[in-house]
Amino acid sequence: QVQLVESGGGSVQVGGSLRLSCAASGYTYSSYSSKCMAWFRQAPGEERERVAHIDKNRSTMYPDSVKGRFTISRDNAKNTLYLQMNSLKPEDTAMYYCAADRANGYCSGSWSVWGQGTQVTVSS
Repeated sequence: QVQLVESGGGSVQVGGSLRLSCAASGYTYSSYSSKCMAWFRQAPGEERERVAHIDKNRSTMYPDSVKGRFTISRDNAKNTLYLQMNSLKPEDTAMYYCAADRANGYCSGSWSVWGQGTQVTVSS
């Protein structure tokens, strides 16, 4: 059974940085490395927002809200996904989730496996 476990959240002041990790289990090296992986966030009363994704070729995409501040990366040897968040703002406060795409080898946009989330709080 595949599982994703996030860590690294916490409280930080405006302008600070955090690095989130997402450890995947239940995948082989080849199956994980072929997966499109993503980070999402959701604040109370808000819709879930995808903040980054990375495909098997390490191509990445970000929305304008985090572009230039967030960096997604992956270590396939460790089955681990990362999100480096810099220049954090109060509006970045949310629960952050990692997710794995349902497809293999490309990003379909259908996310079938989710972690339990890690809270990020940015205060001024």
